[in-house]
Amino acid sequence: MLKIFKKKTSPKDALRTSKREMAVATRGVEREIASLQLEEKKLVAEIKKTAKTGNEAATRILARQLVRLRQQITNLQGSRAQIRGVATHTQALYASTSISTGMKGATKAMVAMNKQMAPAKQAKVIKEFQKQSAQMDMTIEMMSEAIDETLDKDEAEEETEELTNQVLDEIGVDIASQV
Repeated sequence: MLKIFKKKTSPKDALRTSKREMAVATRGVEREIASLQLEEKKLVAEIKKTAKTGNEAATRILARQLVRLRQQITNLQGSRAQIRGVATHTQALYASTSISTGMKGATKAMVAMNKQMAPAKQAKVIKEFQKQSAQMDMTIEMMSEAIDETLDKDEAEEETEELTNQVLDEIGVDIASQV
């Protein structure tokens, strides 16, 4: 049966499910390893017991079983490491997906900004700004010159009056008394 109406799982849900499944699998393998290690201890004790009795054939058979058991434990430990590796890889893939999603959003924002900041419009705005700025500089300069001229006239008139008064004082003429 096709699941047409089944909701598509999100990456976050898929990661959660995957983590759960990997944890269950890892616990199962670890349980099996613990069980085999317990069996290994029993087998070692049994090998010692049969070796003490002098039964060499039984000791050899038990030793072969011990070797196979240790190989199984090693294989299961390798499987556990692989499961953890897969879980780590899945986590890394999810992180990559998150980064990709973030980059997608940033790209959309950049596209929107670039549309607003059309180069032709920006160049026109900058030219207008430069024009207005130059005009303002000229106006300020003209005002400064006018102010300087006015102040210079006042200073010149004051200097002229001072010099005139000084010359008249030297001659001995008092303007106030003549008027």
